[in-house]
Amino acid sequence: MSWSPQVPYNELPPLPPPGLDLEPKPVLKATVEARVALATLAEEGRQLPNPTILIHAVLLLEAQASSEIENIVTTADELFKYAEANAGEPADAATKEALRYRAALFAGVSEIKKRPLMSSTAARICSVLHAREMAVRSVPGTRIANPATQEVVYAPPEGAAVILDKLGDWERFVHATDDLDPLVRMALAHYQFEAVHPFHDGNGRTGRVINILMLIEAGLLDEPILYLSRAIIERKNDYYRLLRGVTAEHAWIDWILYMLDAVTRSANSTVRKIDAIRACQRDIAGRARTVTKGGQNAALLELLFEQPYCRINVVVERCGVSRPTAANWLHALAGAGLLREVKHGKEVLFVNHEFLEVLIRAE
Repeated sequence: MSWSPQVPYNELPPLPPPGLDLEPKPVLKATVEARVALATLAEEGRQLPNPTILIHAVLLLEAQASSEIENIVTTADELFKYAEANAGEPADAATKEALRYRAALFAGVSEIKKRPLMSSTAARICSVLHAREMAVRSVPGTRIANPATQEVVYAPPEGAAVILDKLGDWERFVHATDDLDPLVRMALAHYQFEAVHPFHDGNGRTGRVINILMLIEAGLLDEPILYLSRAIIERKNDYYRLLRGVTAEHAWIDWILYMLDAVTRSANSTVRKIDAIRACQRDIAGRARTVTKGGQNAALLELLFEQPYCRINVVVERCGVSRPTAANWLHALAGAGLLREVKHGKEVLFVNHEFLEVLIRAE
């Protein structure tokens, strides 16, 4: 049966595509480059004195970028401002959505520590993204359109039984015991998940969380520190064009090369960001020691680099000091220009603005 964008793709074939060499020389070369970049990133991450710094930073930036792909636009500044557990404080809808992406990624990592990646993992991720239970689509009529022209470009499979069957095929491929490189497997599995489009909403973000989980399961990453969505944003039109190219023309190799390039560029960029974070950390630690006794407190210096926004009560809790002492430390650092005071609701946030700049700028 030939594919038509107007007709639900219930004939979506299982993976791998038959009779196709999925690892020709260009793919093998790109795979080696991506693996080297990932290995370098993993090692750099292990060398950080406190890997939490990178995990929190990359998770928030990944949350922002992945949500931006879905046109849920918030700023990194807003994300970091609301990153701590402050459920009572208002945040705009886009920021809440992006922060739920971070929570979904944490939930996914927790899930695969207990059991292999499965379709139930995807449902769990999507449920956290939406802050409500998400099940596979049961209502017909889902169509994906070009946002600019409103032209229908794809109709995913319909019927809960069909979708569950396709997810079963996807799950078996994810854990197949053939010789396919895990990076190539991730690229194919990502296409297939997006083609199944199992949920009413959140499929793109769920699929991008799954990419990271597959790399962790394959042992290519220890922690979710790959900032992959930024590379996709930079070539967002190509992302959608190449996804459709697989469906319409079986252009698998172009798609695989795109994903491998995204992994390589993301890993290299994240390594550069780690280097910049280290340099910023050393510089601020040296200056802080000359300003206040707090600058010699290792817990405080660590806290200032877990995320760019800091509160007095968090310093009290983490450093084991009185509130006046915590306030004196932070005000002294702000007076010396190392931090910036920002009024936020009824309290004051202390912003490590140099660290924030390192995080949000392109590397």
